[in-house]
Amino acid sequence: MQAQARSISVPRDDGLGFMRLMWMAFAGMLLVLAQTVAVQARGESLAPLAEKISPAVVNITTSTLIEGQTGPQGIVPEGSPFEDFFREFQDRNGEDGDRPRRSNALGSGFVISEDGYIVTNNHVIAEADEILVEFFPGDGQPKKELPAKVIGTDEKTDIALLKVEASGPLQYVKFGDSDIARVGDWVIAMGNPLGQGFSVSAGIVSARNRALSGSYDDYIQTDAAINRGNSGGPLFNMNGEVIGVNTAILSPNGGSIGIGFSMASNVVVKVVDQLREFGETRRGWLGVRIQDVTEDMAEAMGLDKPGGALISDVPDGPAKDAGLLAGDVILSFDGVEVEDTRGLVRQVGETTVGKSVRVVVHRDGGTQTVLVTLGRREDAERAEDGEEDTPEAPAEENADILGLTISPLTDTLRSDLGLDADAEGLVVTEVDEASEAFSKGLRAGDLITEAGQQKVSSIEDLEARMEEAREAGRKSLLLLVRRGGEPRFVALSLDE
Repeated sequence: MQAQARSISVPRDDGLGFMRLMWMAFAGMLLVLAQTVAVQARGESLAPLAEKISPAVVNITTSTLIEGQTGPQGIVPEGSPFEDFFREFQDRNGEDGDRPRRSNALGSGFVISEDGYIVTNNHVIAEADEILVEFFPGDGQPKKELPAKVIGTDEKTDIALLKVEASGPLQYVKFGDSDIARVGDWVIAMGNPLGQGFSVSAGIVSARNRALSGSYDDYIQTDAAINRGNSGGPLFNMNGEVIGVNTAILSPNGGSIGIGFSMASNVVVKVVDQLREFGETRRGWLGVRIQDVTEDMAEAMGLDKPGGALISDVPDGPAKDAGLLAGDVILSFDGVEVEDTRGLVRQVGETTVGKSVRVVVHRDGGTQTVLVTLGRREDAERAEDGEEDTPEAPAEENADILGLTISPLTDTLRSDLGLDADAEGLVVTEVDEASEAFSKGLRAGDLITEAGQQKVSSIEDLEARMEEAREAGRKSLLLLVRRGGEPRFVALSLDE
């Protein structure tokens, strides 16, 4: 089997939906054909570049020992009268479920130093107990294979660093600056697609700064053909520099339709440097829960425009020690303007652990600067305890406000919601499904702890905050809502 360039599944439906998928696939093939014709029309060949960089591209074969299952599991129910028959059938055909077996997978990678460091995807080598690296043989040269050991891995960016011991210096490639890659620039993908051996495909940068599912994602989108087995292979610019690591594809059928994703080299370089030095990543940690600032939130807080990262909670950690507060909007971090939460998370993660940085926040209608010494995210994650699911609050109507039926917090509700004895706020017992509150995600069992960035513990508190917002000319009221201990801000219209 091949280690897949991680596929983002596209569900198949009937009628027009299925036809659209087929047209996508057809359009992808036409696009690749058009680009090939364009290269030929320019009278340029990629052969010299491919010959120069191919010796540094490797095939990776992994082997994993899988323990067998006892008996004919998955064929007939345990205790069935047919169990003995199927066990005898398996044994007779050499399929003894007790016998361990090996599972093999294929992927790609590339050499980044003459002493044998190799970069690939984490999912290519995950759980493997044997890793074999095959080097590009060249014309008339014998195939060369070397065993590799894992130096370190990072699941968040799907990057792994390997090391082989060679008899002499290895040919290697250098990283380029992915930030200067432009949409429309030509790129080359190399690797081992579908287990067919070394292969080259060409295309362009289709888009940049794509986010798929992770906090630290920064993908280059390309239409250069990427298929199963290309995972971990390099994406080159026309200078022969690696600007991405081929990782995922968008496909309705598991094959390339011209939408592939490569983790940007400027992310990969930082991860690789840490893996090489420490064997693990060491990301900066600010210690806040944050959310994006929407237009109605900005209006409710008196901001000129949406932007920055709104702090919804400050647990124990560097931010709390430095004096950051829930309700602060982070406008600048270490001298760089914060556009949204995704940008802030990446910037904090890429900042050196232990560094003291200046954080500019919007608070009480003005700006303040707070000096924060960053901790280490990996340490914080290991220290976090799992939280139990919060049961839904019982229906106990008290007041209908802003499309919500709310009730003051009692000892019984604290117990039902699993809250601390000193927890304060208003419990949402019902939400009008036609209301703005419902469309913005509020549900029964939510706990409102602040309104207008002030604590509320009674219906009168909430009504007072609403009146103050109206007198200040606000159109919306900002609520701090907690669910299962997780906080977030929601702005609701006062006209509701």
